[in-house]
Amino acid sequence: MSRNRSRSILLAATLIAAVGLGACRDTGKDGEGRLFEISGKLFVFNYRLARATYVVTLRPLQPMGDGQVAVASFQDPAGGAPLVVEQKVWPKLDKVTLESPALTCVVKNKPYAIAISIKGSDGAVLQKIDTTLMSTEDQSILPDRPLVIDQLYTANPDLAGHPDGKLPGEPKPDCSKGI
Repeated sequence: MSRNRSRSILLAATLIAAVGLGACRDTGKDGEGRLFEISGKLFVFNYRLARATYVVTLRPLQPMGDGQVAVASFQDPAGGAPLVVEQKVWPKLDKVTLESPALTCVVKNKPYAIAISIKGSDGAVLQKIDTTLMSTEDQSILPDRPLVIDQLYTANPDLAGHPDGKLPGEPKPDCSKGI
């Protein structure tokens, strides 16, 4: 491989890494004052249940206090008000997992905003974390209805004859507000 090509590849890899790091901005206190950092974030496409959700995992950077709460505000891909989730922080657990309600209109390669606040037992904001998340898939990959209807994974009778979960003429959500 030529020296110029090696440099180009290294430069491209460095640029990709910098863009990835820039997508996760912690607006909390610097250094030792930070309580949490994002240890994982992704869109979960559950094909069996025909639903998509955001999932963000926080790792504590210091011992957690009693009564702390994590509040996540997820951008609604369909448009409208953010989807807000509040999760109690359990001091003995090694992570906090925040999952959104079911989503519609997730688009591939579009950044969606997530704002997280860590609140103390008195309601005071102790840390804010702002980040974005992009999906590698469109929500259109999901079936129109859940493939199963109960905990026993019983096949959904509405999908008889449609093993891919796609129903001809099934109404689709209006995604024009989220564009």
